Amino acid sequence: MSDLISDGKTKVVWVASLSSQSSPPAAELNAGADVTPRVTPDGLKVDPDTASVDTNSLASRFDTAEPGRVKVDIEVTCKRGTTPQEDLPWRTFTYGTHGCLAVRRGVDYEVPFAAGQEVEVYPVACGEPASAPPAANEVSKFTSKMMLTQAPQTRAVVA
Repeated sequence: MSDLISDGKTKVVWVASLSSQSSPPAAELNAGADVTPRVTPDGLKVDPDTASVDTNSLASRFDTAEPGRVKVDIEVTCKRGTTPQEDLPWRTFTYGTHGCLAVRRGVDYEVPFAAGQEVEVYPVACGEPASAPPAANEVSKFTSKMMLTQAPQTRAVVA
């Protein structure tokens, strides 16, 4: 038995739009802005939370429920850079900017997107970026909270 290691096996790309979110073309993903090298090691937060729908009745002896709506909290924490390319996330994740955050897991970061790979696609709008307070022995960072604008495709397959 072996475990899936995440170090160096996550890729995060920003694309302004995709022709298909359920089957995003590899060419469109590969042409997107690769922000992975600027995301801190613990800086990708995609936390789904499923609400519970009460299905009890007067006759119930046990509490029962079914899954309801899903809310996804998305935050990306990035390092600031000294060049325009290094500071791409800061310049991209501005208040009100719409696009798609594409996340691929379990494949070496350096491998380009290819047909058949599983990818998560989150259509989002960016909130106001929050700069982290300065701290000794740390790089300058900021966090961008992102709001879903439509249902995500959490198991999309690259076309």
